[in-house]
Amino acid sequence: MSSSPYTRTYGVTGMTCAHCVSSVSAEVGKLPGVSDVQVDLAGGTVTVTSAQPLDDDAVRAAVDEAGYELAG
Repeated sequence: MSSSPYTRTYGVTGMTCAHCVSSVSAEVGKLPGVSDVQVDLAGGTVTVTSAQPLDDDAVRAAVDEAGYELAG
């Protein structure tokens, strides 16, 4: 029996252009178990699909590494 992927959406502040989207996607995509990253520039959100639940601190660090901040 295979496990379903986990999907979670995070708010991200400071993204303004396609380069922002690319940077956040690349950094979050490096996290172990991540299979997909969808960035909504207009909405200021990042939706991450992973094999298991991600540690919020790890996601926060990846977004920070890209030069942005998780909202909230």
